[in-house]
Amino acid sequence: MAKRDYYEVLGVGKAASADELKKAYRQKAKELHPDRNGDNPKAEEQFKEVNEAYEALKDPNKKAAYDRFGHAAFDGGMSARQGGFSGGQGDFASAFSDVFDDLFGDFMGGQRGGRQRAARGSDLRYNLRVTLEDAYTGSEKTISVPTAVACGGCNGTGAESGAEPQTCPTCAGMGKVRAQQGFFTVERTCPTCSGMGQIVKNPCKKCGGAGRVEKERSLSINIPAGVETGTKIRLAGEGEAGLRGGPTGDLYIFMEVQAHPLFEREGPHLFCRVPVSMASAALGGDIEVPTIDGGRSRVKIPAGSQSGRQMRLRGKGMPVLRGGGHGDMLIELAVETPVNLTSRQKEMLREFDNLSEDNNPESSSFFSKVRSFWDSMKS
Repeated sequence: MAKRDYYEVLGVGKAASADELKKAYRQKAKELHPDRNGDNPKAEEQFKEVNEAYEALKDPNKKAAYDRFGHAAFDGGMSARQGGFSGGQGDFASAFSDVFDDLFGDFMGGQRGGRQRAARGSDLRYNLRVTLEDAYTGSEKTISVPTAVACGGCNGTGAESGAEPQTCPTCAGMGKVRAQQGFFTVERTCPTCSGMGQIVKNPCKKCGGAGRVEKERSLSINIPAGVETGTKIRLAGEGEAGLRGGPTGDLYIFMEVQAHPLFEREGPHLFCRVPVSMASAALGGDIEVPTIDGGRSRVKIPAGSQSGRQMRLRGKGMPVLRGGGHGDMLIELAVETPVNLTSRQKEMLREFDNLSEDNNPESSSFFSKVRSFWDSMKS
C-alpha cells in the first residue's frame, strides 16, 4: 500500500512553517494517541504514521529532500549528500518528546520547560489590621516581614566566594532525565541536581548552597485612604529572594479594618445609632453627633420621631478608594424608654398616658386592626 503524503497526514500545506508543523503534529498526536482510542484498532498505526511524517518534516534538510524527491528520499537509495536518511519510521522517541509535555503535563514530578537554574522566589502574604480612623485618613505603617533574602556571602549563587554553579553532568543542565519504558518515555526530575540543572561543588558556608538566607525586614507601607477589609496591596519584588539568583517574589498586604465603637461601615457609608429620650423624640430638637474625622455635627430631630428614623449627613462618610469623593453618614434614632422612675415621674407618666389617647396614631391603628380581627373570628 502506497504511503500517504506527509503533508496530508499532518493536515497542512507545503508552505507550512515550522511552528505550524509542530502545532499540527501536537494536535494529531493528541487525537490519535492509543491510550485515548482504545476502541479504535487503527489508532496505533495512524499515530505512528503521524510521528513518521513529523520526523521527516521537522528537520529542514529532510523536509527539503522530501519536497524534491517525495518518499523516494527515504528509501535508502539517496546519498547523505542529497539530504536522505535511512529508516522508514524515524526516531519515534525523539518526535514523541516534542509532544510529551502537552500530553502528560508535569508527569512524575517533571517540570515543563526544561531546566530550572534560577527559581523565582515565593510570594508572601501579610495580614495588616488598621483602625477605621486610619482607613479614613490614610496612613503609613512599618511592618516586620520574616523572609528569605539573597545571601551576601555568595551574591545569591549558592557557591563559595560567588563562583558560578556548574552544569549537572547527569541531566546535562536540563533538570530532568528520561527513560524508555516500552511504548512510553518516562520523564523524571534529575536526582543529582533536584531539577535545578546545575550543581554547586563548593557550597557557600553561609547559606548552604541555597543562595539565600532567612532574615526579618522592616518595610514602610503607605495605606491609601478608603481601604476596606479585603483590600489587597501588592509590593512588587518584596517577597522571597529567588533560588540562586532567580527573581524575587512579591509581597501582598491584605487589609483588615477593625470594628469601631461608634460607627458601622457599609462600603463608603457610615451608620451611627444615636439614643434620644422619649421627650426629645416627641418634642423634637437638636442633638450633637460625632463624625469620623473627629468633628461634630448638629442634627435636627423632627417632633414625633420614632425609633429607626434615619437622617443623612452628606459627605460625612468614608473616602472612596481611588475614586474621589466621600460617602454619607446616616444617623439612626433609638428612642429610649426611661428606667428607674421615681414615684413622681410614674404619677406624671400615668397622667400623661390618660391624656394621650389621640397622640399615638400607630398604636391606635394597630389595636383597631386587632379588634377587627377578633370580631371577624367571632362571626
